[in-house]
Amino acid sequence: MRSTRHLLVLVALLAGCATPAQRATQAEREVDQMIQVYGPACEKLGYQADSDPWRECVLRLDAKDSRERYSRYPTSTTCFGHRGFLHCSSY
Repeated sequence: MRSTRHLLVLVALLAGCATPAQRATQAEREVDQMIQVYGPACEKLGYQADSDPWRECVLRLDAKDSRERYSRYPTSTTCFGHRGFLHCSSY
């Protein structure tokens, strides 16, 4: 019974692992989605499609939206140390 439970836990953990090919496929999907969403806006801004400045524009717009989206999430700050020598982390 115990070994069956361990085997099930191991299978569940391994099922969550992705191969490099799967990660590359996911990254390609994300890039395709960024191009679909931000590509037309960059073209309207005057960038020629599929040029390096156009790609930079797509990445900048995606980063801007991500920053705006995640800045709304609450953050938590933790500090430790003693008077005058504090180390604080926010996440």
